[in-house]
Amino acid sequence: MNPSTPRPTPTPSPPAKPPPTPHPTPTLTRRASLPPLDPRRYAPSAARPVRAKSRSLDGFMDIQAHLHTWGQFVFSVTGVVRVSTDRATFLVPPSRGVWIPAGVVHAVTAVERCELRTLYLRDPPDEGEVWAENRVLEVSPLLRELAVQLARDEVEPAETMAIPVAEPVAVADREGWIGKLILDEIRRAPSLQLGVALPTDKRLRRLCEAVLAEPMRHASLDDWAAEVGASARTVSRLFRQELGSSYAQWRQQALLAEALRLAAHRKPMQVIAAELGYASASAFTAMVTRTVGMPPSRFFGQT
Repeated sequence: MNPSTPRPTPTPSPPAKPPPTPHPTPTLTRRASLPPLDPRRYAPSAARPVRAKSRSLDGFMDIQAHLHTWGQFVFSVTGVVRVSTDRATFLVPPSRGVWIPAGVVHAVTAVERCELRTLYLRDPPDEGEVWAENRVLEVSPLLRELAVQLARDEVEPAETMAIPVAEPVAVADREGWIGKLILDEIRRAPSLQLGVALPTDKRLRRLCEAVLAEPMRHASLDDWAAEVGASARTVSRLFRQELGSSYAQWRQQALLAEALRLAAHRKPMQVIAAELGYASASAFTAMVTRTVGMPPSRFFGQT
């Protein structure tokens, strides 16, 4: 190289990039599993045939599976709850309640923060075989207020109420009157085709619970079946054997349960239909009407 020729200036190396900052691993909220709230304290008797209990639950709380030797009617004043037995699950908004016969094991899951009201009944509301099974009933405004008041009286003893202690009979009479009205309202309440049957087969149970948790995660039975290590043919056979229905029929009930949850948040019908994969609100309305025998406006308790 000619000495008079200037040497080229070396290009500086780019600064080393700092190592990427790792994204924090999201912390999963663990659901709190709680025992029943001292049920014997509220046990109904011949002298007090209808008792009431109130309980607040956050959205990550479950009440552990248990049973009573008396029947009960449970609903939420605010928020959506799921009531599950060994053979079915019921997703209920505030306009609905679940009748649970004596001796039936059940658990309660708070889908969101809710205010539970539970009515304990010494005897079924009426005679008849229908009261030997779980039933979903409409909760009238009167029934809701009666249950709220009876539960309030349970935690406000007579000495704290505006009733003279010298008149305890007045307190007993009040409870008796409210209890009789509650029984009459439950007897009159329309029964609804609401509830999703659950199987006993472990693989199918796991699949069904996954669909209920995220109904739109998969579009086909093949994909759902793959999650539990089975073929679609095997799963179809299990649906027939265990639940007496096809997967499509069962999934329709699961979609109705999810629609109830969305409707409880006052989502418009068009939005609900779209989120559940229906091409139009009219197609979704037709499915609901065909399945439960009433239009969505009534079924969802919307005005």
